[in-house]
Amino acid sequence: MTLDDVARAAGVSRMTASYTFSRPDRVAARTREKVLAAADRLGFRGPDPSGRLLRTGGLRSLGLVLGESLEYVFEDPEAARFVGGMARECSAAGYGLTIIPTTGEEPDRAHIATAAVDAFVIWTTTPDDPVLDAVRETRRPAVVHGGPAVPGFALVGIDDRAAARELALAVWSDAKAPAVISFPVNRDRAAGVVTGLDPTHVSFPVTRHRLAGFHEAADLLGLDWDTIPVAVCTHNDSEGAADAAEAIRAARPDVDGLVAMSDRQALAAQDVLGPSVPLGGFDGSELARERGITSVRQSLPEQGAHAARIALGIETGAATSTERWTLIRA
Repeated sequence: MTLDDVARAAGVSRMTASYTFSRPDRVAARTREKVLAAADRLGFRGPDPSGRLLRTGGLRSLGLVLGESLEYVFEDPEAARFVGGMARECSAAGYGLTIIPTTGEEPDRAHIATAAVDAFVIWTTTPDDPVLDAVRETRRPAVVHGGPAVPGFALVGIDDRAAARELALAVWSDAKAPAVISFPVNRDRAAGVVTGLDPTHVSFPVTRHRLAGFHEAADLLGLDWDTIPVAVCTHNDSEGAADAAEAIRAARPDVDGLVAMSDRQALAAQDVLGPSVPLGGFDGSELARERGITSVRQSLPEQGAHAARIALGIETGAATSTERWTLIRA
């Protein structure tokens, strides 16, 4: 089955069919859908953008689709650990690792379509991110880490809702004035302090599930969620978390229990609020343990390795893989 066959079946020129796969931004949406439908009927997976490498046996690479700047991989310790797990599996299987930074905008389609990789792992994103459709159109295997759940893609992550609930129950057990430091809620990444934040209106799945878990814990403890300040950060970085903790202290000077969505955020909050305020985070870091911060321990390297094994076809299993986590109490 060739690209010419697809073009004839779709009633378009060969160039239009080619652009559908290699330059989708140059093809009208309706025409693109027609070409892709024809490709589905004929079982055509799409032209390999690295045909020369494929012919010489040189194409053996896994792509990480990262909705962050490239430096994020090196600056965020948990992202680095996840990528390290992927790299370990790629090395063992004789594959390279290609990082594909994206912005969530339409030009990302071309970056995905021309990526010289055999399969993709997608860092957590929102359901409306165009990279999801772009990856689907390549007809290559794909795994999403953290969400969203996408038909046809595998999903690897922990039960963030249950983990967040247990974390907040532990940290807020005696709290009268609790607070939250959050990851971004939507792709606009606006920072600020809000109360009564409805998790169902949050686009990023990990953020949504963790907020839902915090909300459940508040209900179980008899706390009024609508009065709990949530400081939203633009990224998972120490500077933003310190600013968020300052904003929390201004909004609720008597804060006596704070849960964050990473140890990095919790550690920065402790620098602002002091060691007397009970704190909780995610990732189970050694520094959080040393500084008396309760944390959800999860293995990002193992999650990265598991995602890589599934994407490369080394391992098969359920479409959704829920990884292990444990609560490490201060």
